[in-house]
Amino acid sequence: MKTLGKVLVGLLVVVAVVLVGGWLALRRPAIPYEALEARYATPASQYLTLKDGVRVHYRDQGKRDGPVLVMVHGFSANLETWEPWVKRLGDRYRIISLDLPGHGLTRAPEGYRLKRTGFVDIVDETVTRLGVEKFVLIGNSMGGGVTWNYALAHPGKLEGAVLVNAAGWIEPREDGDGGPFIFKVLRNPVGRAIVKDLDVSAMTRAGLRDAFAPTPDMADDAMVARYVEMARAPGHKDIILGLMSGYDPRDAATKEKLSKITAPTLVLHGTDDRLIPVSAAGRFGDAIPGATVIVYDKVGHVPMEQIADRSAADLDHWLRTKVWPTFDAKASPE
Repeated sequence: MKTLGKVLVGLLVVVAVVLVGGWLALRRPAIPYEALEARYATPASQYLTLKDGVRVHYRDQGKRDGPVLVMVHGFSANLETWEPWVKRLGDRYRIISLDLPGHGLTRAPEGYRLKRTGFVDIVDETVTRLGVEKFVLIGNSMGGGVTWNYALAHPGKLEGAVLVNAAGWIEPREDGDGGPFIFKVLRNPVGRAIVKDLDVSAMTRAGLRDAFAPTPDMADDAMVARYVEMARAPGHKDIILGLMSGYDPRDAATKEKLSKITAPTLVLHGTDDRLIPVSAAGRFGDAIPGATVIVYDKVGHVPMEQIADRSAADLDHWLRTKVWPTFDAKASPE
């Protein structure tokens, strides 16, 4: 028995060494912002340092004197996700997109921690510093949550709100699934600690393919590399992991809360969204007075990328009929 015990202990030691060795082999260092900017910034990239030390990366594109659209990306994404709409709508609208702290090329001070109103405050200070007084705010996924929260916090500034596969409701998924594997890992504190400095390329690829279902191949190698490398910016993972651990149920959407939104609201959602069930669209539509809801069949989590032509045309039509009815209809997309 003693011999068997020694053998088992020896095997456990070997397994532990292999696991630790594998974990160390998969660890990846941070990528300096300068290197990321050289790789991913474009001639349209601009930077603005806010009062809390956050250096926001943003793009201010399109028709300079046109009606203003401000676009906010989702969790672990970046402003690049809006470029398909910028290309299709930029000749009619001024379009401002930005990277939130912990995402893209936006830098945050060391040890930066988001307040409960953090992203709403970032958006508000950015547009204020850019001299924008009235605008339509558009958000995808987590950015959709920022959008409806902004609509509640600053109703006088919004001419409209657009929720694209927006986050906010606490509800079980209809299929009983917990969503992509990467999100299951990040919800667990042990999982967050383990993956913090690891190469998560495989999990990122799987998560993006889920987001683009039922057209997963749209998440190509270049997109995966961009997501993975931007996540390795100094401090980004601390902020992103903090978002997963610091959620307060009091921040969830409720019908009573959303009934106070006064801005015209458009809700867009794909039937095949594996991250946020399509039932959320109906709940937003039911809760927000006068909301317009458009559901896309066989589309996933990012319709602005998956069906850019159709979704941009729907947005343009809604803007011209519900927000700016005197806008020149001759300039609408085909």
